[in-house]
Formats: sequence, C-alpha cells, structure tokens
Amino acid sequence: MSERTFKKTSTALFFAMCLAALGARAADFTALLDRDAISLGETATLSLTFEGGQPKNLLAPDVPGLQIVNAGNSQNFSILNGQMNSTVTITYSITPERTGNFSIPAMTADVNGQQLASAPLTLTVTQPNAPSADAVNSGNEVAFMQLSLPSKKIYDGQMLTAQLKIYLRDDVQNFGNVRFNAMPADGFEIGKNAAGERYRTQVGNRVYTVVPLDLALTATKTGALTLGPFAANMVVVLPSQNDNSDPFIRDFFNRGEQKQISLTTQTASVEALPLPDENKPANFSGAIGDFTMTASIGPTNLTVGDPVTIRLQISGTGDLGAIQLPDQSLKNFKTFSPTSKTETTDRLGLEGKKTFEEIITPENSDVHELPPFSFSFFNPDDGQYHMLTQPAVPLIVQAAGATPMPAIAANKNSAPENQTPQDILPIKENLGTLAKNSAPLVAQPVFLAVQSLPVLAFLAALIWRKRADNLANNPRLRRQRAVAQLVQIGIDDLKKFAAENNSEEFFALLFRLLQEQLGERLNCAASAITENVVEENSILRGAPDATRNDLRELFQLCNQARYAPVRGTAELNSVVAQFEKVGGELQEVKA
Repeated sequence: MSERTFKKTSTALFFAMCLAALGARAADFTALLDRDAISLGETATLSLTFEGGQPKNLLAPDVPGLQIVNAGNSQNFSILNGQMNSTVTITYSITPERTGNFSIPAMTADVNGQQLASAPLTLTVTQPNAPSADAVNSGNEVAFMQLSLPSKKIYDGQMLTAQLKIYLRDDVQNFGNVRFNAMPADGFEIGKNAAGERYRTQVGNRVYTVVPLDLALTATKTGALTLGPFAANMVVVLPSQNDNSDPFIRDFFNRGEQKQISLTTQTASVEALPLPDENKPANFSGAIGDFTMTASIGPTNLTVGDPVTIRLQISGTGDLGAIQLPDQSLKNFKTFSPTSKTETTDRLGLEGKKTFEEIITPENSDVHELPPFSFSFFNPDDGQYHMLTQPAVPLIVQAAGATPMPAIAANKNSAPENQTPQDILPIKENLGTLAKNSAPLVAQPVFLAVQSLPVLAFLAALIWRKRADNLANNPRLRRQRAVAQLVQIGIDDLKKFAAENNSEEFFALLFRLLQEQLGERLNCAASAITENVVEENSILRGAPDATRNDLRELFQLCNQARYAPVRGTAELNSVVAQFEKVGGELQEVKA
C-alpha cells in the first residue's frame, strides 16, 4: 500500500469514527430567550441550540403580534475527553408589533432520527416610556424624541401636520440607521413625511441638535384620537472613553465609538369632532380645508355640436384628493367624462391645486348660457362652510348649416375658346453673316468645360455611391430620414385637414405622426408608442419639462377627439404649430 493510499484510508477512517461518535451521543434541543421582558420598539433574540446532530424539519414559530425573522446560523465542533461534541445554533430576531404577553409554543425537530421538542417560552412586551422632563433637562440623555400635534381639536376627515423631533446631544459626532419599530395611530391615517432643516437649541444645561420630521395625518373617525408613542432605534457615534489622545486630534479625525440607543416619544392626543350639520350646503362633497376657485370657459360663440371646454382650478390647503368636480346639472348639453390633474406645492401634499377639464357640446340653438355652478368646502380654522360660485356664462349658439362647397379657381392663363392657334413659323431664308472663329477649339473655355463634365460626373457618382453605402449600413439614419420626410408631408396634410375643419382625420394623423417621431427618437416600434411613454421612458424623463408637458397635451387632445371630434380651424392650426415646436425640441433629445 502506497503512502498516499494510506493517508486517504486514514482520513476516511477518522471521519467515520467521528460520525460514529456523534451518532452514538444522545441529541439535545434547547430554546432560550435572551430577555423575558422588553419594551415596544426593542428586539429580543431567540436561540435554538441543537447538540449531537443537525436538525431537520424545523419550523419557525408563528406568533400573532410578533415578527420572528431568522438572524443566522452557527456551528461548533469540540473534542473533550476523547468525545466529539457538535453544537448547531439557530438565532431568530423577535420584534413585537404591540404590547402584551406572548406565548412562544414548543417547537419540534428531527435530530439524528430522534424527535425532539423544546419547552414553551413567554415574552412580555410593555409600553415604552419617554424620558422624564428632569432627565432631559439634566443633560444625561444622549438623544431623545418628541412628538407634537398642532391643535387639540380637529374634525373628522381633516388633514393636519404632526411634528416629530429627534434631539442629539452636542457630543454626538454622527448618527444613522434610524429605524422606527412602532408608530401606533388610533384614528389617524399616516401619509407622507418630510425632513426639515436641522437647528441647535438649548435644553437644560446642554446644547442639542434638532432633526425635525413632519408627518401628514388624516383623521379617520370622531372622538378621542391618540398618536404614539413612537419607538425607534438608531446608532450614534460618541467620543471614545478609552481614547487618551489630544482632544483636538480626536475631534479632527472624528474618532469615536458606535452605540445603539432606543428612542420613545410621549403619546399625543386630540379630540376629533364631527362636521356640523348646520348650514351644510346641499352640494358639499367632503372637501375640508381653505380653497379658492377660478374657471375659464370657451369658446362662447359657436355652432350646435361645437365643443366648449370648461377648465376649473381649485387651489388651497387641505386634502386635494378629496376634491370632486362640482355638479353642474347641465341640460341641453352633451357632456363627456372630465379629466383631473393634481399639483402639490409642498413636500407633504397638503398645499397645491387641482384642475378639472370637461368638454361639453350644445345640443340645440336654444341654449343661451352656461348655468352657474358652485363648490363648497368646510374650513376647520373658523368651523364654517363656505361656497364658491361661478356665475352664468352667456353663449351664442348658431344652428348648424350646410357647408358651402369650395370654388375651383380658374386658370388665368387659359386661352379663350374662339382664339385661333398660332401657325408654324416659316423657314428663315436669309441665314445672316457667317463669322469665322479664329481661336482653336482646344483653347476655348467651353470646350474644356465640356471635356471636364465626364470627370465631374464620375466624382459625383462616386460620392453618391459612398453616401448610398453609408445609408445602407446605417438603418437608424435611414429611419431618421424616412420619418423626417413622413412628418414633413404629414404637417402639410394636417394643415389641409385644419383648413377643411376635418378634425377626425386631423387627430388620427396627428397621433400617427406622434408615434412615428417618438418611435424614431426612442429607437422602438412606432406601434408600441402610447401616452404612457412620456412617464415611463428613461430618455423622455431627461427631456425638458416644457417638452414633456406639450407631449402630454397632444396625446390628451388625440384622446379627447374621440368624444368631441369637431374643432375650429384656428384651434387645429394652433395644434399644428405646437406639434412642429415639439418636433424641433425632440431632435435635441439624445437617445
């Protein structure tokens, strides 16, 4: 037996003996919590330890109210008094979602053919407590958190802003990994949040850096509402207690120790009142806030069947999403589905404007005005209902008549019917005086120019051939030229349809030209282009906002043409000008 074969045999024999020793040892299964009681926002650790083998068919415990997540596995081998021991530890992180007493049931696993079970465990989760005012003023708190509401009385459905402030003591060098573990809100719906500008303030005998965070809230019921306590964990960097270097050098190199801390706020409460029934307008649709309204309506001089566009803009502070288009109760008008657009001017979405656009058409010439309409809202600042009214708009509606046929212009150069055609010119009998050319033909510039024509023709053919080869090998350039030619012809057709007031063919061609031009710029199939490409395509997201807004408006006009296909010639010509402007801007977009 060779030395190499002997080593392999010895290694296999050693592992066989180890496995036999492990199999002969009785397996054991133990479950242990690092803490039996924690506060809401803290995390406990569950350790499952298996001795004498690998666990099989182990199921993680499922306890309502607790988030139990695998945090990692570890394995350890040891030899003591000739006995080999194997220990496998599976760790779980437990994060509570509410307070109370939780029972973690017994867990079972198969270890080396033995069915083992752990003992049940109990975890108590208590309500966290914010630091007292004395503790805060003493300066002993490295960091603390405060929660406040702007008012003690609100109304059901009202949107308001809560402010959360994190205070960091002046010796905190850095912080990060802020993670909220609990954000209870009884009667509130939490919306967007936005961080504010940091500032420094004096609290007790220490200076703190304040990190504010604004939260958008919506009251969802009446009665006593509570917010908090919020619980969070974060990591701060504090000066090292074991660093004996010069303070200037320590601060310059930002040396310190990381420390994880828990933060808890107090509970903020408020009383939510129902909206009053007194003086409640009949058309109130639930808008709460402070708003103004502006409207633009046009055209006002039209023919039966012509579209009238109503643009209504409601601006102010409140829940913009709850604003609905006021009921106009229009008679003798055909209405189409309105569109709406919301634009916010603040980071929480509580301020801004909402614009409605609706297209209507008069059904007969008896219509003389657009009836007045109103929008009502409840202002929580003064506790009163308010109504904004748009007065009636006079309309001049003419009956639809027959469209006269266009007259064909006559040819000014056409000859009268009775005019006698000119006869053949007679042969010239006197040829005139013959002149003798004294210069030789080779010396004449005309002869030299004629002789150079084949050379120039060859060079022109060579250049043309080179350009043709380049075009044949560049499909992107071929498509760009074809689309440019198609768009140029299409613009002429758009102007012709606009002059004929043929809006149906006009918008059908406009949509096809938009598809072709965007497909060429984005290097994709034209048939796949829809209005969603303005928002979804990464290339167009880098285009100027004015270009993207014009594209949205052109697509919207094409969609609206299905409902109100009749438009005036002047309006169609303005759409052509807008399309030419957008086409020029798209050429600057780099694909």
